[in-house]
Amino acid sequence: MFITIGEIISLAIITLVLGYIFADYLSGPRLPWAKPGKRWKDIRFAALIIAPAVIVHELFHKFVGMSFGFPAIVKVFWGGLGLALALKLLSSPLLIIAPAYVVYPAIATPFQSMLIAFAGPFANLLMWIGATLWLKYGKIRRKTALILALTRKINLFLLVFNMIPVPPLDGFHVVKGLFGLF
Repeated sequence: MFITIGEIISLAIITLVLGYIFADYLSGPRLPWAKPGKRWKDIRFAALIIAPAVIVHELFHKFVGMSFGFPAIVKVFWGGLGLALALKLLSSPLLIIAPAYVVYPAIATPFQSMLIAFAGPFANLLMWIGATLWLKYGKIRRKTALILALTRKINLFLLVFNMIPVPPLDGFHVVKGLFGLF
């Protein structure tokens, strides 16, 4: 099966939580007397920016794993999502987000594992390039330009952050796979 109901539910949960976490960062500070409907609008806008970067990242891991014939399943990383939510609720200036991961069999070779690990950051690279080119050469409205600028920023951040070679980040698995080749 291409994608399971469980994975769709997981991705929906991640989308809602990320929208909530980033709503204040992308829309500015909340005023106590602000309209309740405005909050939902802020969450939707934040989810529109953040969720595709994270979801496409995880789906690239999944699809590359599947291309090797492995069952690859997207899972919510409750600890990482919970930590991000806790940091947001504590108004921390530092935000650490690791909302999901992809499970695939341990029989993957180091080369396969390296490619599966690199697939997520590669997705962020493609989205960063796409947003950059669209901003530079596209005829776009102001709101679209804002969305693309934020898309560029979040995808560049995810690319760089995920390529840090420390566990459990993708960069660690890429370096580990490279060493496994030799």
